[in-house]
Amino acid sequence: MEHSEVLLIGGRAGVGKTTVGWEVSALLRAAAVSHAVIDGDFMGQVHPAPEGDPHRSEITEKNLTAVWENFTQRGYRRLIYTNTASVLPEATGMFVRAMGAQARITRVLLTASDATARERLVGRELGSELEQELKGSARNARLLDQRACAGTVRVVTDGRHVVDIAREVVAVTGWAG
Repeated sequence: MEHSEVLLIGGRAGVGKTTVGWEVSALLRAAAVSHAVIDGDFMGQVHPAPEGDPHRSEITEKNLTAVWENFTQRGYRRLIYTNTASVLPEATGMFVRAMGAQARITRVLLTASDATARERLVGRELGSELEQELKGSARNARLLDQRACAGTVRVVTDGRHVVDIAREVVAVTGWAG
């Protein structure tokens, strides 16, 4: 395989993006499928936001490009990338620029009810940002539902085991057989 492939796992806060991404990686490792994993939330974690880049998109893209270059130099051609907004149309350009115009992009939007997301966030957010996360999660759920790229596969996470969700996501990629 000469071209690059990326699996974008998006979804609201509390939907399980990171957990599912790691489980997808575990399934691919078990199938001896070469790949890399990036939690996109860490690609732009700077404060304050760079001047002229309030959404940290420029620094995120530069970091993604640099990390992907390091991976490709070592022969990796498949990437699992988790980030809330990765399935939105405006994110596409970043992946094309970082991975090449021939990159095959697979988008998966994980979904969860407000109650499920709240339960997960309450268990996870131990600091001062719980209320902000809850409000942002609900807002992003609506935004993602309305604006996800055409062809994005939606996967419900409510009441499901992470292994089952990850199997469904791996099947969407076609990477494991």
